[in-house]
Amino acid sequence: MRLPSPLGISGPSLWLPPGRQSGAEAVASGLVDAETAGELGYSALPVAALAPPEMAVEAGREALSAAGVDPAAVGLLLHAWIHYQGHDLWSPAHFVADRLGADGAVPLGVQQVCNGGAAAVELAASRLFVEPGLEHALVTTADAFPDPGFDRWSGDYGIGYGDGATALVLHHLPENGGGRPADLVLHAVTTVAAPRLERMHRGDDPFGPAARSLGPKVDIRRTKKAFLRDGGMEAFTEASGASLRAVVRRCLAEAGLSAADKPLRYVVAPRLGRKTVDLAYAPPLSELTGAELLRPGADTGHLGAGDAAASLAELHARRMLGPGEYALVVSAGAGFTWSCLLVSGA
Repeated sequence: MRLPSPLGISGPSLWLPPGRQSGAEAVASGLVDAETAGELGYSALPVAALAPPEMAVEAGREALSAAGVDPAAVGLLLHAWIHYQGHDLWSPAHFVADRLGADGAVPLGVQQVCNGGAAAVELAASRLFVEPGLEHALVTTADAFPDPGFDRWSGDYGIGYGDGATALVLHHLPENGGGRPADLVLHAVTTVAAPRLERMHRGDDPFGPAARSLGPKVDIRRTKKAFLRDGGMEAFTEASGASLRAVVRRCLAEAGLSAADKPLRYVVAPRLGRKTVDLAYAPPLSELTGAELLRPGADTGHLGAGDAAASLAELHARRMLGPGEYALVVSAGAGFTWSCLLVSGA
């Protein structure tokens, strides 16, 4: 989406639980073999005691406090997730809004699997430009992957799943230097999809009457095996590479940047396993941008819908971007969908 004007991102926050399970502990417990743990490259994965919406509330409080925004001033709250939120036929977005005291907000749930956080930012940006009077949109994500329903270390190929939550406030930038400045500036957000790849996470499984009716755990390896067995690897590799290149080029073009522009300091990969990033993301991202490639997530794992927002939070917390210096944050999710967020220091 081409933004009519840049937007501010304030209070980007990453909330992680205190519990950790190290790679060494997972190998010793038989949760993952040593070779796979090495390929994943995670030092540890965070393990939560709180339910995901409760974590989202914690992240939301941090974001609103850091942004200096009263919860009552939030007009839109978007909450994204990929895994079970703790209740059936229930809206976690409304829970988050209620617990934060955002009584004037319209809560919306965003389900676009692992790309959900980036999709929520894109939707919030759209609403800010078309809805008069909307000043602050709060975007939250939260996921947890506990036993017995999910195998965080070995339930998927090339990805380990960590528990955690993110939040950020999206808003128009103050005019004429008035008001509180943003922490980061959002210049462009673009999305590309390849729906023909949806079967990778469906496989040959029939439609079930209820969650996990086909087995006691979410088994992503089973569906991927079925997809790849029927020649899906070539189709996935081709579509993934083309889509990733397209979304990067479009994002830079919409912001008026070229791949050779020096202000692009970083390109940030999703929080996937080290081998997956090295094979699928590092070559095209380095080729297209020439920027330093950041591989975040060694101490978080893949955060479900929260990868992109977590990287925004870390870019700000570590003061990695000065004014006029850009970073391209890449997000991806099953379906498949790829998004890019181009941000700069404020």
